Amino acid sequence: MTRRPSSKLTRRQFTGAVAAGAAGCLAMPALLRGRDLNSKLNIAIIGAGGRGRGNTGSVASENIVALCDVNERALDAAAEPFPNASKEVDFRNLFDRPQDFDAVVVSTCEHTHALATMMALKHKKHVYCEKPLTHDVWEARQIRLAAAEAGVTTQMGIQIHAGENYRRVVELIQTGAIGPVREVHVWVSRAWGWQSQEAAARHNDIVYVTERPTEVHPIPDGLHWDLWIGPAPMRPFNNVYFPGPKWYRWWDFGNGTMSDLGSHYNDLPFWALKLDYPRTIEASGPPAHPEIAPASMQATYEYGARGDLPPVKMTWYQGENKPPIWTEGRIPQWGSGHLFIGDEGMLLSDYGKHVLLPEDKFKDFRPPEPFLPRVASHHADWLTACKSGTQASADFEYSGWLTEANHLGNVAYRVGKKIQWDPEKLCCPNAPEAAPLLRCEYREGWASV
Repeated sequence: MTRRPSSKLTRRQFTGAVAAGAAGCLAMPALLRGRDLNSKLNIAIIGAGGRGRGNTGSVASENIVALCDVNERALDAAAEPFPNASKEVDFRNLFDRPQDFDAVVVSTCEHTHALATMMALKHKKHVYCEKPLTHDVWEARQIRLAAAEAGVTTQMGIQIHAGENYRRVVELIQTGAIGPVREVHVWVSRAWGWQSQEAAARHNDIVYVTERPTEVHPIPDGLHWDLWIGPAPMRPFNNVYFPGPKWYRWWDFGNGTMSDLGSHYNDLPFWALKLDYPRTIEASGPPAHPEIAPASMQATYEYGARGDLPPVKMTWYQGENKPPIWTEGRIPQWGSGHLFIGDEGMLLSDYGKHVLLPEDKFKDFRPPEPFLPRVASHHADWLTACKSGTQASADFEYSGWLTEANHLGNVAYRVGKKIQWDPEKLCCPNAPEAAPLLRCEYREGWASV
């Protein structure tokens, strides 16, 4: 595999990243390695409502000692099973008492993932962060570097990564079942975002909007709107943003389907083909909207050779966009999936199934013996790794590169032309206008990552 780019340039630029109110705190010593696997971790939950409820339930075998959510109603509901846990509405306040916990689970909205995660890393806490890891490319790079420096156990919440089907597909691809792979297509049918009202109805979009609303709605009781906005530009409350996942289509708070489902679906080719950073990215779709991510679009990545693996072109499709081989009916028309095209055949997969194509060619195929470790669940993988002093399978070293690539698909779409990517300098040499899309400006009062 080719050497990944040096981190020295970005490390010199690294600004530290303890959010406002925690600057100056002394980093805690690294946690003791090789602890008893039967012992329990003390865990702080940041973002206890919404997706956080599921993540909390998946780590509830440990000691939940602190809960945080900007919505007091969600916070109180989350705290009912854990009456001894402390409660906060501002995650920065948790780190006034870093000795209270060993690990942190981050399930906030996308635009605050990096800030909460970075605070945990600076205090040398194990971290599980829901996907996508960050809101932009710059944050992804800084989080990956900080995780390596902290030496703690990390995991991005791409739960399907722990599934049997994904692991089996990786084993098939990496043992050459279809020969060298030079082309991959990945598609998802979800279409939430900027689109016509008719298209929104076809795809059961949860909310149809065309522009930033001007109407100001009453802030729901218990919601700390200023804290919810966090580092993003302030705007009045409107129910098109809250509760989730309404916010995820707005550029200030999320990155639409690409960073959300892309974390799940692009994970498989990223893993199977040992991808790192793309050389070029070209995207197409409706004209980019300044406020809202697109419902339908596609992006093509070109990756170079990686060791003995050949260059590969990977194309992402979302919403109404599909690969030509799909629209022409030359493969089974699964609603979402991956198609690996190798020199000796094809492999079609989805979350829970896969098939080698053409099927008659592979009817006598003998699959390889499994060689990837199996885990009980994605959360269990992280918890076990925390206690054993190892890394989980979707740690920030791996998921940081995946997150960067997903964000770059949106950058190419918003710039409107094929972009070249310089992973050393974190820039697009042929598109300097992309710079503001690679690193978001933080609102005054919120420290930069």
